[in-house]
Amino acid sequence: MSGPRLEGRRVLVVGAGTQPSDEPDPPVGNGRAIAVLAAREGAEVVCADRDRAAADETAAWIEREGGTATVEVADVASEDDCAALVAAAGDGLDGLVLNVGIGRGVGIADTSAHDWDTTFAVNLRGHFLMTREALPRLAEGSAIVFIGSVAGLQPGSRLPAYDASKAGLIGLCRHVALEGARRGLRANVVAPGLIDTPMGRWATRGRPARDRTPVPLGRQGTGWEIAAATVFLVSDDASYITGQVLAVDGGLTLI
Repeated sequence: MSGPRLEGRRVLVVGAGTQPSDEPDPPVGNGRAIAVLAAREGAEVVCADRDRAAADETAAWIEREGGTATVEVADVASEDDCAALVAAAGDGLDGLVLNVGIGRGVGIADTSAHDWDTTFAVNLRGHFLMTREALPRLAEGSAIVFIGSVAGLQPGSRLPAYDASKAGLIGLCRHVALEGARRGLRANVVAPGLIDTPMGRWATRGRPARDRTPVPLGRQGTGWEIAAATVFLVSDDASYITGQVLAVDGGLTLI
């Protein structure tokens, strides 16, 4: 029987915290689930987030289960923070997961230039900056996973800056995959659909119709299901997969 899929690897998960929730038993966020599952699969995980407390909580979870985790604080909208984060994570990284994204504005008419620029600074520029800094430090055969959204495949969020930035992320991924292939580096996108996370519940409170979206499989997904797809793409099980988009959406993009 084979051992853990990420044994002996170091993986940097950016956005490893979970948005605070006032619910007594909130669901896990995508980033925290990814970090915890990567650790369960044997990886040493660098938990990075803009919110230190959220990253600390993720690292503590990993350590309670006997894993190894360190914490770094950074805002991917800052070029200096991106450079400092990758430097702090060190050379020899085997995986980079970018799980960061925001949404601003509603509809074309009610999206300001500031909304647009702020969204792109995090959702696309930040991913470019992190990738640019990380590529020289990633070990041969490493993998990058961008956490995108099905909003990058078809409209539906009513947030034009969000949709456009997530579509742009797919283009960035394809370029990174092609350039990285020279060194055996892979890059892919996981595109979640409707996922039951604290952020997802917050979005539903603002737009109740979101909860009534007719997902073919009849339910929302979980952070653990996003984590399973992400860890697969980081692992050698996906050694011949690069430049692809994996929609984890219960069939939402079929309708």
